[in-house]
Amino acid sequence: MNHETRHDQVAPSMNLDPDLWKILCCPETKQTLTALDTKTLATLNQKIAAGEVRNKGGTPVQHPLDGGLLRSDGKVLYPIRDTIPLMLVEEGIAVEGLL
Repeated sequence: MNHETRHDQVAPSMNLDPDLWKILCCPETKQTLTALDTKTLATLNQKIAAGEVRNKGGTPVQHPLDGGLLRSDGKVLYPIRDTIPLMLVEEGIAVEGLL
């Protein structure tokens, strides 16, 4: 999994305001976040379609993601839907061992 993503590898929905990037952090640990690259997003969406993904709240993730914000330790991803990052701890997806 690529933790340092170039902007040309980022999903189109990830074109967030630069000022927003400065303040976004993991709500649980306050670690920095990076945009999920398109290849990894496609892999995750395949696993979602196969019913293999649950969020930290225990709810199955049923719809493909538009993008994601990956915590700097690579363990948790915060989904993006309709260009809005879902920054609630229970919405996070534990991706360690999944990707």
